[in-house]
Amino acid sequence: MTAGTAANDTRSRLLDTALKLFSEHGMEGTSMQMIADELGVTKAALYYHFKSKDEIAEAVAAPALQEMEQILDEACTKRSRGAQIDHALAGFVDLIVRQRMLVGLFNSDPGLQRLIHRTLLAPKDKDLKTKLRAVFAGEEPSLADAITVHVMSAGLAMAGGAPEFAAVDDDTLRQHLLDAGRRLLGRPRPKRLDKRLRDLPRPKG
Repeated sequence: MTAGTAANDTRSRLLDTALKLFSEHGMEGTSMQMIADELGVTKAALYYHFKSKDEIAEAVAAPALQEMEQILDEACTKRSRGAQIDHALAGFVDLIVRQRMLVGLFNSDPGLQRLIHRTLLAPKDKDLKTKLRAVFAGEEPSLADAITVHVMSAGLAMAGGAPEFAAVDDDTLRQHLLDAGRRLLGRPRPKRLDKRLRDLPRPKG
């Protein structure tokens, strides 16, 4: 293993550990010392990679936000409005499912929300939000359509990161979120999914 590979591996483990601790204790309730102790390293070792806890939180959240922007950019290359919506919805839902812990943290932790809006979203907040709304509702959506998109995006994120659905397996959660998103957006469900979705177990409660 090269020095660069080892450093990347340490950084990856650091971010995974920080996300776990943020989810358990909140961002404000997690200290640099707690992260170091969980990793089994000195606090000085953390400062080799990041100058502060805020930088760690930014690094935890940034890849998911960048991926969402990429999904929307890819959706914009599709020829039909329906194909754009379907691509963006599938990508959005898949991202939520793969990043359940981060989505749940973002939904529940005001400190992380403020940090992300101030540092990661602020410089291009309008671009990302406008792009999402444009893909799902068009360049000049009506008030009703804009509200529908907001309800859809916020609702799917809330459900995907909700503790009560933590035991639901990824495939089942993904299909139910897709189904809910399509209903909210008035999109037809692909016929090939109808039988498979009927056979999926429904979450209790």
